[in-house]
Amino acid sequence: MNQKHAIRLAILAAALYGISSPLSKGLLQHLPPTLMAALLYLGAGLGMLLVNLYQSITSRKSSEASLTRAELPFVLGMILLDIAAPVFLMVALTLTTAANVSLLNNFEIVATSIIALVVFREAIGRTLWIAIALITTASMILSFEDLSSLSFSIGSLFAILACLCWGFENNFTRKISLKDPMQIVVIKGIGSGAGALILALAMRQVSTDILSIGLALLLGFVAYGLSIYFYVSAQRTLGAARTSAYYAVAPFIGVLLSIILYGQPLSASFIIALAIMLLGANFAAVDYHKHAHRHEPLAHAHRHNHHDGHHTHSHDHPDPHDHEHSHFHTHEAHEHTHRHTPDTHHQHQHNH
Repeated sequence: MNQKHAIRLAILAAALYGISSPLSKGLLQHLPPTLMAALLYLGAGLGMLLVNLYQSITSRKSSEASLTRAELPFVLGMILLDIAAPVFLMVALTLTTAANVSLLNNFEIVATSIIALVVFREAIGRTLWIAIALITTASMILSFEDLSSLSFSIGSLFAILACLCWGFENNFTRKISLKDPMQIVVIKGIGSGAGALILALAMRQVSTDILSIGLALLLGFVAYGLSIYFYVSAQRTLGAARTSAYYAVAPFIGVLLSIILYGQPLSASFIIALAIMLLGANFAAVDYHKHAHRHEPLAHAHRHNHHDGHHTHSHDHPDPHDHEHSHFHTHEAHEHTHRHTPDTHHQHQHNH
């Protein structure tokens, strides 16, 4: 996948996710927060499962590689973090405004980037560091409901805690992003949704409002299911930190819907934070680099073609049209120079 297409997918993922906070705010008037979190992920998993079944019935076979036992630790971590994060987010929405929660979601970029750098050794350019500083500043401003009194918002704290969980989850998902994104969303949605549902039942957070339950499932399919699918697809090319940076689009969409749906006023601190967040998002969007780098030998399975300069292996029965396909293959060591992002094939270290 080329970088421009990956960026379009990342922005589309952000746009779909951007509608979740303001619409969830309305549904939370009828559904308890833990049950709401469960329904959003169940809607994602079940909806994408139906899409997958439709593709199977219509013989639209996927060329993606399936998950294996080797990815199990990351899959389990992804599910557990996805149980915790939306619960924290739903609690935040009950304690503060949807607009504040939407903009605070940008802290997920900071968490994802720092975790990617420190834990997973992903390369982060100077421009992305500037973006991290700006987004952190904006998040700190929004953490106070009233700058004159400097009273910390408990709802903001829960929103930041959700972002930390998603920061780790984004990096776990990044480790398996080369595999079938449809399969990842189904496992993520049903696994995380079932876990959150068990938690909701244990806490006696239940509802018999069939209409609200149905709307929550539908919202989960669109804002979580389709969004995660496009997000994972973009991650394989852009890397965890940079893909997450494009999610800066999502809160602005959430704010726009909050203004339309709830008449949410814009405070001075809100406008300042918005301006800083936009500037940070701009820096995050231009984090490319080019230098001579060496590829060490690597063996794995994923969807690919032979036009990207990294898949030079041969086939017993070559495809004259070189359609995308997946199989286990080996990369030999080689060195070259080109513009790149920290995708799976560019996990090399940098001196600076």
